Amino acid sequence: MTSSNSPFRIERRMNDLRFRTVSLAAREQLAPNYVRIRVEGSDLAGFDSPGADDHMRLFFPAEMPDTIEELRAAPSREYTPLFWGDGWLEVEFAVHGDEGVAAPWAATAPLGARIGVGGPRGSAVVTGTPGSWMLVGDETAIPAIRRFAAQISDDAPARIVIEVRGAEDEIAIDAPVDVEWLHRGDAPSGSVLIAFLDSLQTSDAVGEHPFVFIAAEQTIVKPGRALLERWGVDTTQAVVKGYWKRGEAEYHAPH
Repeated sequence: MTSSNSPFRIERRMNDLRFRTVSLAAREQLAPNYVRIRVEGSDLAGFDSPGADDHMRLFFPAEMPDTIEELRAAPSREYTPLFWGDGWLEVEFAVHGDEGVAAPWAATAPLGARIGVGGPRGSAVVTGTPGSWMLVGDETAIPAIRRFAAQISDDAPARIVIEVRGAEDEIAIDAPVDVEWLHRGDAPSGSVLIAFLDSLQTSDAVGEHPFVFIAAEQTIVKPGRALLERWGVDTTQAVVKGYWKRGEAEYHAPH
């Protein structure tokens, strides 16, 4: 399967880079280790995220600074915008323990707490209509998977496979096919996904002209690319990336 006869392509776009100040307006606990927050603010006027896999940067200063330069120096992490509208934005966080700065803030910050939002700087937009869909990820990829799933037509062949720790971490996802949940228990993040990808053969291809999205801990990249090769999927027709890297809090997913 090459990109020359594909009914879709991935279009790279650059966006105007803006920095915004927002306040925490609401929090919803979707699972014991997964939370959705809503931030609001007039700075969100004109906010847009064209690509389902977009990354924006959230900044967590101890106190909101006076300048963009000071804001950009604050601790920060990358997240995928989920839903947004006039003056509001919703983001989901996988929360495990109290590590880092972003997850504890999402889980415990008081309403009204202020943070900064930067980007998205660039977008990869699926244009046209894939013949089929293969969406694979861990809990950090759920927002992107939600957004891609919303693009799948009811009659398109598709598989959605998500690894989480256990059944209690499964959450509702609006999609035209049932989500296949894989439970890793106490095994390392990504290990069950890797075994799943390694088990897929050419005969397991989801359908013709697939869009393939694979995102989890960095070790997913090698088996993900190997799957593309087995299925004959051009790398320009797929997204395979490490969303995070074990032991590196400051790891930035490639755009």
